Amino acid sequence: MTEPGIIKAKIEEGIPGSIAHIYNEQGDGEHFDAHVISESFDGMPLVRQHQAVYRALGDMMKSAIHALALQTYTPAQWESRNG
Repeated sequence: MTEPGIIKAKIEEGIPGSIAHIYNEQGDGEHFDAHVISESFDGMPLVRQHQAVYRALGDMMKSAIHALALQTYTPAQWESRNG
């Protein structure tokens, strides 16, 4: 079973300066929701943003994580969403 903190650490390590919020609402350690905020996403197409997160997670996407509902934001987008 994977802990949300491990996923958070992998993303934040792989995308320097990012902030990741990871949720496992089903409590099964396999299905996660993630909100990732990074300046590096500014001007980057959504598919490239998601690819950056998947790269940061590496092999975890092949084994430890069964499903990841991913939402990515720039800091400005996150602020306007959560203002």
